[in-house]
Amino acid sequence: MNTVFEALSHPVRRKVLALLKAGPLSAGDLATHFDISRPTLSVHFVKLREADLVVVERQGTSLIYHLNASILEAALASLLSLKDDEE
Repeated sequence: MNTVFEALSHPVRRKVLALLKAGPLSAGDLATHFDISRPTLSVHFVKLREADLVVVERQGTSLIYHLNASILEAALASLLSLKDDEE
């Protein structure tokens, strides 16, 4: 779970997830939403994949990113359980 929270800690990665909420996008399509270099964006994609927050599918020469909502739900449940422990 620490890997998930680390991945969520950066605003670029949170924006990638927000964009993917509307549906799968290619790496190139995602890149058009950011004013950062592609190698830098690629590092963010790696962090999201390592946290299992995105699933990547190769279509020809394109990488298509899909949101893995079940991991986000598990992270939210983990946070909510901390609140329950306080009560």
